[in-house]
Amino acid sequence: MILPTAAYLSVRTMRAHGPDRWVILLALGLVAVACLNLPAFAHDVSARNAGYIESISGFAPIPFLYLGAKHMVTGIDHVLFLIGVVFFLREFRDILVYVSLFTLGHSLTLLGGVLGGFHANEYLVDAIIGLSVVYKAYDNIGGFGTLRIDPKWAVGAFGLAHGTGLATKLQALSVSDEGLFWNMISFNIGVEMGQVLVLIFVVSLLNIWRMANGFERQAWYANCVLMFAGFVLFGQHSYAFLTNGGG
Repeated sequence: MILPTAAYLSVRTMRAHGPDRWVILLALGLVAVACLNLPAFAHDVSARNAGYIESISGFAPIPFLYLGAKHMVTGIDHVLFLIGVVFFLREFRDILVYVSLFTLGHSLTLLGGVLGGFHANEYLVDAIIGLSVVYKAYDNIGGFGTLRIDPKWAVGAFGLAHGTGLATKLQALSVSDEGLFWNMISFNIGVEMGQVLVLIFVVSLLNIWRMANGFERQAWYANCVLMFAGFVLFGQHSYAFLTNGGG
């Protein structure tokens, strides 16, 4: 089963609540273009935290746990994607499966990037992460129709991009090689702790919201807002990639 039954029914119902899906994409994309000159919603490591990280030498699990958790909780792109992932998931088992695939994906590229020395352009990666938000929200309103792929694999694949984004932030710093392996493990665990906190908050709010009258219609508009935010992130980071010469 590709999608839980309740979610599939919600998607079918929402199709009646708005205009053609291609009109939606075009309109949101055009509005997002107008936001290119706004400050980009990147969640780089703050100067204070960066200085602290660069001063650490040796195994320091607590600081890296904290920084990992903080980075996830304050990362608007990661939070938006998680909202899209769990938006129509009502069963704990389904949430666990999807989040586990996302976790596996971003853990592989986070650790592989920092420990394995794999490098990618941070602007390009952040643009792809923005696109992941668009993709999931568009999928939620049934935009792909018969072209829809298994969302579990899509979530896992986008997890790879999100982990690469985390890795680029750490690679931009002068992190000591001493204790690096266990510090990155600690950072990754911190990311998962932050993710759990975000999910508890988001899922609790969604469960309350689903009991309200008109949730189906409101959910359609909410996913359009998610798409718009994703388009803004994608456009801003793509623009930064192009204006920085792709370097």
